[in-house]
Amino acid sequence: MLIEGSGGIFDVRVDGDLVYSKHETGEFPDEDALLAELQAA
Repeated sequence: MLIEGSGGIFDVRVDGDLVYSKHETGEFPDEDALLAELQAA
């Protein structure tokens, strides 16, 4: 599910659990690392 945000926030959640937050890190995720986390979840 995609929820539109504002202010450059990019969060990835799986079943309500935060997997990645650009807001917290200040940068976009490494695609391979993010995909590995999503597959593990």
